[in-house]
Amino acid sequence: MIKEAIYHRPKNNFAYAYNEEEIHLLLQTKKNNIDSVSLLFGDPYEWKNEKWITQIKPMNKVASTNLYDYWRISVNPKFKRLRYGFHCVSGKESIYYTERGFFKNPPSDTGYYFCFPYLHPSDIFTPPEWVKDTVWYQIFPERFANGDTSINPPGTLPWGSTKPEVNNFFGGNLQGIIGHLDYLADLGINGIYFTPIFKAKSNHKYDTVDYMEIDPQFGDKETFRQLVKECHARGIRVMLDAVFNHSGFYFKPFQDVLKNQEDSTYKDWFHIWEFPVITEPKPNYDTFAFVSNMPKLNTSNPDVKKYLLDVARYWIEEFDIDGWRLDVANEVDHSFWREFRKIVKETKQEAYILGEIWHDSMPWLQGDQFDAVMNYPFTNSVLDFFAYNKINAEQFIYTMNEIIQMYPLNVSEVAFNLLGSHDTPRLLTMAENHIDKVKLLFVFQFSFIGTPCIYYGDEIGMSGGEDPGCRSCMIWDEKKQNRDLLQFVKKLIQFRKANPIVGNDGNIKFVQYDNEKNYIIYEKYNDDKRVLFVLNNSGETITISLLDDLIKDNIKEYLIHSENKPVKYRDFNKDSLLTIKKYGFRIFELESTKNF
Repeated sequence: MIKEAIYHRPKNNFAYAYNEEEIHLLLQTKKNNIDSVSLLFGDPYEWKNEKWITQIKPMNKVASTNLYDYWRISVNPKFKRLRYGFHCVSGKESIYYTERGFFKNPPSDTGYYFCFPYLHPSDIFTPPEWVKDTVWYQIFPERFANGDTSINPPGTLPWGSTKPEVNNFFGGNLQGIIGHLDYLADLGINGIYFTPIFKAKSNHKYDTVDYMEIDPQFGDKETFRQLVKECHARGIRVMLDAVFNHSGFYFKPFQDVLKNQEDSTYKDWFHIWEFPVITEPKPNYDTFAFVSNMPKLNTSNPDVKKYLLDVARYWIEEFDIDGWRLDVANEVDHSFWREFRKIVKETKQEAYILGEIWHDSMPWLQGDQFDAVMNYPFTNSVLDFFAYNKINAEQFIYTMNEIIQMYPLNVSEVAFNLLGSHDTPRLLTMAENHIDKVKLLFVFQFSFIGTPCIYYGDEIGMSGGEDPGCRSCMIWDEKKQNRDLLQFVKKLIQFRKANPIVGNDGNIKFVQYDNEKNYIIYEKYNDDKRVLFVLNNSGETITISLLDDLIKDNIKEYLIHSENKPVKYRDFNKDSLLTIKKYGFRIFELESTKNF
């Protein structure tokens, strides 16, 4: 038994309250080194005849990576307190693992065991419940639709007349979005994430000039108010993008610093190294990356803090928005985000707080800062397997298992799962212009735990390289849209909504794969049923046989391929081999034999 690989810590993703009754515990062991793990647990104050009263329950091996196995269990402590340890068996060797180390026999002193002191409802990670059932759609406002040419900025080009550039404008605005909300509702969208709409000089608006004003090229506040109301009438939530890490060059406080230098009232609003302030050839102040026209804000400064927190409150109170997406969130101090959360939740308890972080984000996801982060580890792994073929089936499964164990389940359920965005090449371009690959990517995205997001136009097969190529004008001419892909995405959304187990009401487990044929099989399951996904990520038609323990008595196949027909299923002959076309998939419903 490799004891040094056995790991648990009674916090974060290894021990947490899932709800007011249920505690989830996770143990990490060396891959294929431990035969079984059981949890030994009890209330620290419950004794009888001077002996601690305990229970022992087997744990489930829920995932494996190239290095580790993960064992999980859910317990409901009667008195909301818990002391616990792990009984590990490997061959003839048996040990008990506790906070004090390893023992041949279970210690009699409860002080030796791991401790979950008390399950306080106020300590439970509680993101907005509605997010779990949300399908997001990201809109880059300047390129979605022009519904009011009277507010076009100078030099506006005819819609879609040329390729997007870093400094050209096509006149997308809020009225254009209002005019296409029925399209989004018909698609099945119930959440819109807008990139910045506040006053700024650029077409992308990440260089904010005034956080309290709508950019005139997008419209005015009354138009935005109407947009939010029209969205809510269709059951669509609205999330705005806030850039609190840095401002734009023409932000009035920064302009005052450039004008008055060390005498400026706003000199402490930024991280200035020395005076006089210079912008070229290199700035002598902190910026986003090394971009001189994006000076970094000093969020520890009380005046800066008050200004930005007033912004957070204002757009919720005045316009009833439903969430904030926070740009470059990892470069802002934790103290600011704690105050930000307090203000947002006081203003609207069910508002969603989403941080842009590209790496392990556990420090921001402990209930005192964000509700979720943009799940780039998911994005990168899915693209590496399905789009780029950088990793094989085994490597993909190991990577996804690491991601699944990275956070508590109630955190993962609201993770923002994206495939493409304004910062990445278009999905079709990454998939080498192969529509079936795009469909496969969507299938996995919509069947994974979390909340999926579609980047505008990916559902109709738009293409484009990295920024600015990925920011083309939305194609509204149906003759130029891939209508088959559009119908497919629409039915995939219907399928997820009609089968909650496919979304966040089901646990996920990878059950079979083949590196040579490059297919994966995974299941979403709960106590009532299982949904099995078989995905062929190869350029050849393959024939495979399901493992016997995957199929019991009843199995039906879901059909979501046929255009203009609702999702339905048919009986499947379990004795038959599965034939799956290149970059194809098949989905089955089975009776459940699993327990979390």
